[in-house]
Amino acid sequence: MGAQIRVYRQKIKSTSSMKKIFKAMELIATSRVMKARDRAQASTPYAEAITRAVAAVAGQEEIEHVLTKKVEEPKRAAVLIMSSDRGLAGAYSTNVIKRSEQLLARLKEDGIEARPYLYGRKVQQFYDFREREYDAVWSGNTDSPEVERSREIGRTLVDRFTEDTDEGGVDEIYLVYTEFESMVKQDPTVRRLLPLNVVKDDEQAAGYLPQYDFEPNPADVLDELLPRYIESRIFSSMLEASASELAARQRAMKSAGDNASDLIEKYTRLRNNARQAEITQELSELIAGADALSS
Repeated sequence: MGAQIRVYRQKIKSTSSMKKIFKAMELIATSRVMKARDRAQASTPYAEAITRAVAAVAGQEEIEHVLTKKVEEPKRAAVLIMSSDRGLAGAYSTNVIKRSEQLLARLKEDGIEARPYLYGRKVQQFYDFREREYDAVWSGNTDSPEVERSREIGRTLVDRFTEDTDEGGVDEIYLVYTEFESMVKQDPTVRRLLPLNVVKDDEQAAGYLPQYDFEPNPADVLDELLPRYIESRIFSSMLEASASELAARQRAMKSAGDNASDLIEKYTRLRNNARQAEITQELSELIAGADALSS
């Protein structure tokens, strides 16, 4: 009986230590998710401004550009999949990998060869464990993305897109990431990055916007704008993914802390029951001994 009590005491002690760790990780994630959300919101005005600029150039002139021209029968597509570097974030990485698997299956049905590009150690581990091929991988700081990394990824993908398909180039580029909507809702999302689908707003469609003169010419302006547009889209997706990762980690740590509290309560009750049983047994033995001496 005494050994059983010691076991419960040890379990209570170890679970209490784990609960403190979970609480600390929850507080860290809570403080960082606010900064990540603010970074994602701060990037929105630039992304909207450069989107309007691209739409102004591509919408007012009939421009044939390699980044906006859609291939009638695409043969190969690059898919950039964004996961986390670390675990303890619930089903965050699993959900985005599942979403990417759905996209890969759809591309296969359409007869398009998919070439995965990985961002985050979790999705890299997923591919390495299954011995599946991928063209490139980036990892590190997925919960705090850097502009330089988005530029590197953007250059790599644009180079593959502008390369001839017969020489290993791709006809389409997709992003698979988790879109941050709120602290309790984040959705795995698929977005086609290239070729660009320039959508005119209502004023532009109605012809209300002024006609600009582009120097030296619209094609050269588009050449300069599109790489920045692509980098901003990739970086914006990375920021959304980082905020989603931290929100998922905050929820996972809170759930783990709550489960630890339940376990501590359970072990405490079992320890008390064992202690009560031990006391009852000792009393029974004393009474039996007293009865034996008096008889």
